[in-house]
Amino acid sequence: MEKLNGQSADVVADNIDQLKALFPEALTEGKIDFDTLKQLLGGDIDEREEKYGLNWHGKRRARQLALTPSTGTLRPSPEESVDWDTTQNLMIEGDNLEVLKLLQKSYAGKVKLIYIDPPYNTGNDFVYPDNFQDNIKNYLELTGQVEGGAKISSNTEASGRFHTDWLNMVYPRLKLARNLLSEDGVLFISINYRELAHVLRLCDEIFGEENFVGNVTWKARVKPVNIGEAKYRPQGETEYVVIYQKSDKEGKFQPLYTGGVRSYPHEINGRKYRLTTILKSNRGANFRNTMSFEIDGYAPPDGQRWQGGEEEIKRLNIEGYLEFRDGTPFKRYYEDEEGAEHDPFYCFMESDWSSTSEAGKAELNEILGNDHGFDTVKPTRLLKTLIQSITNPGNNEIVVDFFAGSGTTGHAVMAQNSADGGNRRYVLVQLPEPLDPENKDQKTAANFCDQIGKPRTIAELTKERLRRAAKKVKDDNTLFAGDLGFRVFKLDSSNIRAWEPNRDDLEQTLLDHAEHIVSGRSEQDILYELLLKLGLDLTVPIEQKPIAGKTVHSIGAGALLVCLSDTIDRDAIEPLAQGIVAWHNELKPAVDTRLVFRDSAFADDVAKTNLTAILQQQGLDDVRSL
Repeated sequence: MEKLNGQSADVVADNIDQLKALFPEALTEGKIDFDTLKQLLGGDIDEREEKYGLNWHGKRRARQLALTPSTGTLRPSPEESVDWDTTQNLMIEGDNLEVLKLLQKSYAGKVKLIYIDPPYNTGNDFVYPDNFQDNIKNYLELTGQVEGGAKISSNTEASGRFHTDWLNMVYPRLKLARNLLSEDGVLFISINYRELAHVLRLCDEIFGEENFVGNVTWKARVKPVNIGEAKYRPQGETEYVVIYQKSDKEGKFQPLYTGGVRSYPHEINGRKYRLTTILKSNRGANFRNTMSFEIDGYAPPDGQRWQGGEEEIKRLNIEGYLEFRDGTPFKRYYEDEEGAEHDPFYCFMESDWSSTSEAGKAELNEILGNDHGFDTVKPTRLLKTLIQSITNPGNNEIVVDFFAGSGTTGHAVMAQNSADGGNRRYVLVQLPEPLDPENKDQKTAANFCDQIGKPRTIAELTKERLRRAAKKVKDDNTLFAGDLGFRVFKLDSSNIRAWEPNRDDLEQTLLDHAEHIVSGRSEQDILYELLLKLGLDLTVPIEQKPIAGKTVHSIGAGALLVCLSDTIDRDAIEPLAQGIVAWHNELKPAVDTRLVFRDSAFADDVAKTNLTAILQQQGLDDVRSL
């Protein structure tokens, strides 16, 4: 019976396995023979001492950090979630570096789109741990979850390592993020001029120069910036979105195909078409009362207006592009008229207010009120454009953002699904950075958390935005029946006790470690750690059934069967094993089933061996303990 430990995927071991598969002769007694490997690679080795690339102090350590397994886990928090039992979306509180490590087995190669808006390195807006000796302990101290001496640091130019610290923060995260992308997946990075050149060099190294897709400039603001004494300098009205693809094996990245990719579920007179909303909120800088006129006796309700002027909407109605369903107007888009591809990024350089950060803040003000504490917010239109450009509405594709901030990406996924009937999923990660009401820069956000009765952290603002954004999406499209929930998980130390011997009292150490599960952890905590360790999606269905007086859990329709009973004596072995076999035969899983038991539950090794033997005789060979 194999023993499970509390570590995440071992990236180094996976890399060695891949090398072994490609070049078996380059490994001797489990070690890489570099001389042989160089010979096998022929002339494709660059051994020059001086070569082109981006180097900085700490790069080797940052690379090693990405390769070091995590000893953490993600603990479920159903009470803070929305539609826990049915949702496919995730909101994870934690240090995104550790979370990315923990997601490696379950989500490697499964993510279609990653969007990140990392700190722009302005000198005071990102925190990073100073000590990586124990990442999980350091994280818990940093976020105030345990007492300790960890210091929250800002990356100031006075430190002398302004760009270096930023590079050390972002490099290992990008290394791990690439592993999550599918072969046809794409990474989008929002960035400004300070670190643009560094991001391009980093991604060239991590993704390969051949997988650079483009650098889109977008008009981030319309209003002039208050720049004080520097009023005669060029104003920073634009920012950038850097785009890299995982690989070109599936074909080069393409802008949106408005024909082949989109779904056209409706048909009239032999023409297939799709529907999108023709109404929008009347809040914002562009609202005009003249856009609340009547069409065929219908006028938009309070709080909404037409997406266009009266002449345009009347033309659409006359030409058969307007359709009313349950009293709500929609616009038809016919498949035969949308056959050609077009560049979805054209809107980025428009002067249209709805594409700017100012619009993003106005959206957030509408949802959370004016006192949320976020100064700069990406607009959902920006994110919806990126989402449309690479994802297919009906393929259950995953969108990841591990610098979630106010939660714009989750909001945009829900809004885009509502617009085109999609079933995309989101995974957001946000550090629960503490907010200090005595800090003038954090006071507003801390007070907002007090108002909603939540802990003073940025992650609480993210969750609250998602809850309210879901309600707004539903209010804006009452016919939408898609996923508007999310499961909350929180980073913590592993549920599986690490071996920490006391050399002065080994006997007591053995007694202390007889139980391998950390005290105070629930069965649900352990089940979800098993999902991570065994590579299963965190939203797979979980059932439970009493068998021989024990509770057995079926995860993923029988892909994993788990019994975490405290005691399994010899008399229970036969009925428990036979009951598990019978349930397995009912479930008929499409993949080989893995079984996990609590190691300390067995009365002795004989009981454990007997249970394993009975299960293996019935074809259930993968039996493990923790």
